[in-house]
Amino acid sequence: MIDMGTEVGAISLKSSARAPEKARQWLGSVFRERKLGDDWIGRTVVTELVTNVYKHTDAELVFVRLLLGNSHLVLEVEDGSDGVPVVRDEDETAESGRGLLMMSLLVQDWGVRTLINGGKVTWARLGV
Repeated sequence: MIDMGTEVGAISLKSSARAPEKARQWLGSVFRERKLGDDWIGRTVVTELVTNVYKHTDAELVFVRLLLGNSHLVLEVEDGSDGVPVVRDEDETAESGRGLLMMSLLVQDWGVRTLINGGKVTWARLGV
């Protein structure tokens, strides 16, 4: 198993239309406080993952963590839903459904791990 790193920040949010904005603001503040450099990819990724929880699950809460490893950051988004996010096939006529595909192009790696007591963690490894 890959060492995900040491937690450098965490936040718990109510799953709502405002949750992606709050997660993005929180992540930006952690990047500034920890002097982690440009936060654009991190803000983009956290927005996508938290939006997916709000739009595609019935989870009431979303937990976001940022972990720092030797040469990477790992962003984790945890929710109580068992539904696993899936990258959809490209559909030129669809008005949505491209977020995970675009995110996968920005990160080093990403995945989902299910939790023993239910729910899941969707994670993305960012370079530093």
